[in-house]
Amino acid sequence: METIYLVPLMALIGLIVMVIKSRWVNAQDAGDEKMQTLANHIREGALAFLHAEYRVLMIFVVIAGILLGVVSSMVETTHWFIVVAFVIGAIFSAVAGNIGMRVATAANVRTTQAARTSLPQALKVSFSGGTVMGLGVAGLAVLGLSMLFIFLFSFFMGGDWSQGGTDMMTVVLETLAGFSLGAESIALFARVGGGIYTKAADVGADLVGKVEAGIPEDDPRNPATIADNVGDNVGDVAGMGADLFGSYVATMLAAMVLGNYVIRDMGGSIVDEFGGIGTIMLPLIIAGLGIIFSIIGTMFISIKDNDAKESQVQGALNRGNWASILLTAVASFFVIQWMLPEQMQMDFFGEGIVTVTSMDVFWAVLIGLFVGGAISYMTEYYTGLGKKPVLEIVQNSSTGAATNIIAGLSTGMISTLYPILLFAGAIWGAYEMAGFYGVSIAASAMMATTAMQLAIDAFGPIADNAGGVAEMSGLPEEVRERTDILDSVGNTTAAIGKGFAIASAALTALALFAAYVTFTGIEGINIYKADVLAALFVGGMIPVVFSALAMRSVGKAAMEMVKEVRRQFKEIPGIMEGTGKPEYGKCVDISTKAALREMMLPGAITIITPILVGFIMGAEALGAYMAGVLVSGVLWAIFQNNAGGAWDNAKKSFEAGVMIDGEMTYKGSEAHKAAVTGDTVGDPFKDTSGPSMNILIKLTCLVGLVIAPILGEMSGQGAHGNAHNASDIETAVKVTTVDGVQHTALTSSAGPKSTLLINNEGFELSGEDIQAQWFGSKITGANHSGTIQGKKGEVRVEEGVISGTVVLDMTTLQATDQSDEKNTKLTGHLKSDDFFAVDEYPEASFEIEPIAIDEGVNSNSINGKGVLTLRGKSDREGFEGYLTKTDGGYLLEAKMTFDRSKYDVKYGSGSFFEDLGDDMISDEIGVKVIMSLR
Repeated sequence: METIYLVPLMALIGLIVMVIKSRWVNAQDAGDEKMQTLANHIREGALAFLHAEYRVLMIFVVIAGILLGVVSSMVETTHWFIVVAFVIGAIFSAVAGNIGMRVATAANVRTTQAARTSLPQALKVSFSGGTVMGLGVAGLAVLGLSMLFIFLFSFFMGGDWSQGGTDMMTVVLETLAGFSLGAESIALFARVGGGIYTKAADVGADLVGKVEAGIPEDDPRNPATIADNVGDNVGDVAGMGADLFGSYVATMLAAMVLGNYVIRDMGGSIVDEFGGIGTIMLPLIIAGLGIIFSIIGTMFISIKDNDAKESQVQGALNRGNWASILLTAVASFFVIQWMLPEQMQMDFFGEGIVTVTSMDVFWAVLIGLFVGGAISYMTEYYTGLGKKPVLEIVQNSSTGAATNIIAGLSTGMISTLYPILLFAGAIWGAYEMAGFYGVSIAASAMMATTAMQLAIDAFGPIADNAGGVAEMSGLPEEVRERTDILDSVGNTTAAIGKGFAIASAALTALALFAAYVTFTGIEGINIYKADVLAALFVGGMIPVVFSALAMRSVGKAAMEMVKEVRRQFKEIPGIMEGTGKPEYGKCVDISTKAALREMMLPGAITIITPILVGFIMGAEALGAYMAGVLVSGVLWAIFQNNAGGAWDNAKKSFEAGVMIDGEMTYKGSEAHKAAVTGDTVGDPFKDTSGPSMNILIKLTCLVGLVIAPILGEMSGQGAHGNAHNASDIETAVKVTTVDGVQHTALTSSAGPKSTLLINNEGFELSGEDIQAQWFGSKITGANHSGTIQGKKGEVRVEEGVISGTVVLDMTTLQATDQSDEKNTKLTGHLKSDDFFAVDEYPEASFEIEPIAIDEGVNSNSINGKGVLTLRGKSDREGFEGYLTKTDGGYLLEAKMTFDRSKYDVKYGSGSFFEDLGDDMISDEIGVKVIMSLR
């Protein structure tokens, strides 16, 4: 067997063990019928979201694939096969997420049933479920990347580095970057979409259930309970899995790219068992060994005492984690001695060729492994139960939610100190040992035990779901106590896992950054240049804006969730007594639609912005942009992750009771309610915007790496910007007073004279004078349109200010964009109670609030607000319009877009999760009304 095939062999071993573990988990007792029914609701909701998300992402993959094809045609170092690699990477990432979701939603109820027997058995089942996730992600990542590399290496170079050298290997690795880009693209949407989903449900469930209704967490009377438990899997299983899958692949890729240049610096003279590419294969071998040692590490994770506490469970997990790390460290020493020459020449930026030894590379490996372990302890200190920072937040809860939030924010901010110093020391130390190749190998070593790290992390949401199933099933208190122990440990491991993900993203991005500099051939990044400094500031701003968009998305979705839960508590008889059945499916629909809708804008910003910066400002400016994103993103990630984790465990501290001012304080107290509010603020910090920073950092650098060859060719042209001419148009402000109210409009003083087309006139409108068109769309991209006839209206213009009312006849609503049969079906659906309920509400109206007309040459612009009344509900909406003169009078055209959910215009899904995704309709509906004024 050729030694190059050792890597996929180790990956296959991991996948085989994964299958064995998965079958064992599924063979465990799933409990009684009630438990299985509840678990099936969670499973169906989670998989339905995943499938709906993948449908949307298919469109993205097709578009991105076409753009990559264009890129490959522009430069010699990028082959068209990058498109194939991109698609394979996306598929592998999606499959890994699907595997994890399926086993997690199978393991939760089995963990609950195991907890009826003993705590050790419950730990065994839940951690086995997490192990399947960890091995699935690591196995698929290493298998996909290694097999694709072996194929490309053989295809382009005949399996010999000397057949093409650095240049041809650059083509191989640039093509391989497509695999990493595909994986990170899926990770972006899985992280952002999953984070929005889970926190919309969690915030809604907590605010109304715990704070307002005073019922326990996971109470079956809470309509958002199922969505909350689905969210645990969507965010913390599929989201985290995709995140680490992407980091794992990107880290190996960056080290391989830099390993290629080590061979170049040595004149291609390396002789080894891998055809002269030992420095390229080293990160893959370390990753494969990490899988094997993670499997061995799982054997150390068990407890014997049925009365074990959180510390004993955490200790068992730590044993397994450190066992895998130490075994990887020992094995790396021998592997490095085997694969690398005793001395190597490397080109250090700004220093020229420097001689390093294989032992220097090993020290870099130890630095990476140390960072992985140290970041876990730092995260645990700032977020763990009983730790000083968490206890300080608990004490501050006694004086209300405001002081709780202040304490949590300060904890998150101060928690950036030691991790940043750790990263800085690690970067400096690894670079001193072996240049940027040493930095990339340090990152690879840290990521080597990803299978174990992810197993420990995925164990958390499984245990959390198990507790939810126990609560909803009404199982004995001792069962919930056992699942609570696992859940408490799971909260800490989740925070630690997020810390590990941040550390991996930081070192991975730095390695990718080094590869980018090498690919583009730029000498360095000079911040004395105005465009470079400007790009640095823009890069630093992007993580802040990204976080804001993610937080705002959670807020919007949570508001919808809160309103829905309140509605059900108010309208469903007997829900608080347990005799009425909550409508769980409606809450699941809200989270799903919000996640798919809101993940688009942050995703677009992440991918498009570096492309624009690169092509407009050049390679050096893009490097500065990437540096800005990296530094700012890491700070924001640590701050948000640790603040959210500390708030969470401050709330949980009240479950066992805490001492505040000499008195024991428990759940239900005012201090506990303040802690719940703080935790609600912290939820999107630690589960949405914070984790999303990891993807933002890595994907920014990956996009830069993919377009690096193009920018490298452009960099010699010196075209970094274009001059902009100032406009000669002057403006003035027109102020008009009507009924004591001032109205303003901008008027142009340049060019032909502007005139007011209508003034001091009024018009009565009949149904024939009014025509309306409507526009709607599905989240999956399908669009529909149609017409509505007018009924009556009036328009008045006094002293340049327009006002009026228009009434539409909703019974005339028609769909017109499809075949007759489909239009008839859609029209009937839109007229039904699911949508506009035209039998009960036959009219819709819009009252234009007085607004000054903006005078123009051939038309007058109108941009204002009015009151829309639809289905008996009224709200203010903005509109844009213009007035033009016709032969027979005037034409007033107005356009507006409104959120249908504000007017109770909702659709029914038919059954609990039927067709979730393709039948999901966007909340935004557009209307264009044309009025003839005669």
